[in-house]
Amino acid sequence: MEKQEELKNQLLTVKEVATYLVVTERTVYRLVKDRRFPAFKVGGQWRFKVDLIEAWMRRDRSFEYEEANA
Repeated sequence: MEKQEELKNQLLTVKEVATYLVVTERTVYRLVKDRRFPAFKVGGQWRFKVDLIEAWMRRDRSFEYEEANA
């Protein structure tokens, strides 16, 4: 249970998020730019919390359709 909590609180980079979502880094930046994706900056670099990404995926199902048709 603790490992699961650690993972959910983990901060990911743009590259790690792209791998996690199976999209390009460009797509991640586009989602951040459009303010459709939960992100924040640490030291000038974008960071993402796993639990917020998972909540976003559950909430924004249209993302999967857009990626499939891109």
